[in-house]
Amino acid sequence: MADPAHSRALPKALAFDVFGTVVDWRTSVARESARFLAMIGEDPQAAESFADAWRGQYIAAMIGMRKSGRAFVPLDVLHREMLESALRERGVDPAGLDEALLADWNRAWHRLDPWPDAVEGLTRLRKRFPIVTCSNGNIALILAMARRAGLPWDAILGAEVSGAYKPDPRAYLHTAEVLGLAPGEVCLVAAHHGDLAGARNAGLMCAYVDRPDEYGGAPAPDAHQEQAWEWSATSFTDLADQLGC
Repeated sequence: MADPAHSRALPKALAFDVFGTVVDWRTSVARESARFLAMIGEDPQAAESFADAWRGQYIAAMIGMRKSGRAFVPLDVLHREMLESALRERGVDPAGLDEALLADWNRAWHRLDPWPDAVEGLTRLRKRFPIVTCSNGNIALILAMARRAGLPWDAILGAEVSGAYKPDPRAYLHTAEVLGLAPGEVCLVAAHHGDLAGARNAGLMCAYVDRPDEYGGAPAPDAHQEQAWEWSATSFTDLADQLGC
């Protein structure tokens, strides 16, 4: 296998977005929500649309955090607020539901399944590069997910470590800083052009991994932010091939 270092300088570490890039949030959250919807007397067949509605508030929540000046809170807190909002949109008052049920439902995000290539690809990439998360997920969430799915991270970094949500530059820059690296020595791996654009603006290298099923086959909301990234791959194993792993 040809060493790609001959054609392009390689990063010294790989930092990964997680939701949608490493794990299939939509299928997993729909599976979990079908069970909980049935428990509260709602139609479990609406689980996919409920998952979309829950996740659909994500970008607005990130923007709201930045614009309002609200102090940083872990993503688990925002997910709970988004869950209650999604329930109210369905005409369900979350105040009338059991607290233990809501808490467990919110932990659906801790129980996301990896894409089929994720563990193999990460294991191969880790042989050559340190692999860390650069996620908006809080540490407890990402740790629980990693232990359940067998994701072999060297470190869990990102929003909770930096105190800022992507695409705030601080989320990317602090990840590089705690690794003892310059921003240009770190490569963000993500399935989202908007995330990669934020990383590039902060000086990081970028690797795009296509996840066409993330939104159930629907177009990605940030497709218009596509650029010519340093690497573009169809899977983590494809990326490993390109990086000589």
